[in-house]
Amino acid sequence: MTMDNKNHLHAPVPQDTRASTASVSSMPSLSPREQKPISNPYLPLQTRVETIRVETDDRMLRTFIVRFIRPDDVERFRYRPGQFAEVSLLGRGEAPIGIASSPTEGDALAFTIHRAGIVTTAIHQLRPGDLLGVRGPLGNGFPIERLEGCNLVIIGGGFAFTTLRSLAVYAMAPHHRGRFGRITILYGARRPGLLLYRSELREWQERSDIEVFVTVDAAEGEWSGRVGFVPAVTKDVAPGSDNAFALVCGPPMMIKYTLPILSDLGFPPERILLSLEMRMKCGIGICGRCNIGPKYVCRDGPVFSLAELKKLPPEY
Repeated sequence: MTMDNKNHLHAPVPQDTRASTASVSSMPSLSPREQKPISNPYLPLQTRVETIRVETDDRMLRTFIVRFIRPDDVERFRYRPGQFAEVSLLGRGEAPIGIASSPTEGDALAFTIHRAGIVTTAIHQLRPGDLLGVRGPLGNGFPIERLEGCNLVIIGGGFAFTTLRSLAVYAMAPHHRGRFGRITILYGARRPGLLLYRSELREWQERSDIEVFVTVDAAEGEWSGRVGFVPAVTKDVAPGSDNAFALVCGPPMMIKYTLPILSDLGFPPERILLSLEMRMKCGIGICGRCNIGPKYVCRDGPVFSLAELKKLPPEY
């Protein structure tokens, strides 16, 4: 998911990372051995675009597979499903993008980017071999340790399915599958041509160790699958709530009408986890534009339980 954010690359460095001219002149000089590099939270790591895949028939969503130029940066960018990054182009700015790849898929990163503004439009014009800045990983991600031993109900809508894909691939990896119980995936889009990861969805539907329900709001062409809104399909398939977590990310209206159904199915608020990555801004809690009450989504989230959100203003 994306939301263009043009100015953060040029935002002032936080005060505690700077020294005044007077303090610098009065400090004793250090030898190169004694000097330590200063971590700049605004400095992106450099990656090279390896593959670009058009996801939707309107060509508005593309998945970019990138690899770090410096081998050391692979270790610096250790992430978990549900985290995101600030993806940037020099001279254009940056945008917060959910990480669509899973740590189980190797050193490459995947970002599925919706063309929505100046930055993302410029990224869509890139070709394999071009450079792309990546700052992160940011946010808390999904609480993998809490999910172990539990059933997972993964519910996504539209292009918000990106970080849910990361979690699904992580949980379905051969060396992780035994750590989780039943896995149920419900995913919907407005129409068939807007579904993401269509070849993967077909592969998942053929697996015997998970259940996958794909739906569209309106059928077209040769579509023979389910037709219906995600909340209605959730009610129809009625995933069990015993020893289960529901993990939800999608448009606000989808979330609004899905939450009561999950409650009716017996999911307690502390076991309904929502990703609010659409509210991401600078990613490090400096700009103050992602707050919900006293919480900063980029610092305290983007993953919150419904129990946590019930204590905050209803802005999600």
